[in-house]
Amino acid sequence: MMEQKEFFIPFSGLKLGKHKFEYEIDNTFFESFGYQEFNGVSIKATAILNKMNNMMELELGSEGNVNVDCDVTGEAFDLPISSDLNLVIKFGEIYDDENDEILILPHGEHQFNIAQYVYEMLVLAVPQKRVHPGVADGSLKSEILDKLEELQPKEKKESSENTDPRWDDLKKLLTDK
Repeated sequence: MMEQKEFFIPFSGLKLGKHKFEYEIDNTFFESFGYQEFNGVSIKATAILNKMNNMMELELGSEGNVNVDCDVTGEAFDLPISSDLNLVIKFGEIYDDENDEILILPHGEHQFNIAQYVYEMLVLAVPQKRVHPGVADGSLKSEILDKLEELQPKEKKESSENTDPRWDDLKKLLTDK
């Protein structure tokens, strides 16, 4: 994985209180993680770091669009996503990011990288099944949808007068109690 320098937050020189960092995220960010599920990406992410005496709190938020292929039709479309993540940063003997909500940095550390947290937050914001909004409301016109419609089994309702006499006898058993 490529190290994204712009995602380093140098906290040691910051005063106590809240500090805001903003990021524009595009395809190159995901490519650096080897993730190629998106055709295009346009996301604004913000990180608000609240620095306190003995710990820090990080609030990550994002909003934007990812261009993905519809799982039903294969048509590309812009899927709006938004997500957030809160992280508590404490100091300890060794680096530890095993817990999803707590990051432990070694004493003496002066910066940390939020790229992995941003990446996971965004990937998890995309639904498992990606369906073009035009599929649900019927506004999408595509050859695939027309073909699916054509191949869909047609329901046939048979008139109840032409029933099989063997079934009629079985139904009598149910009602003759």
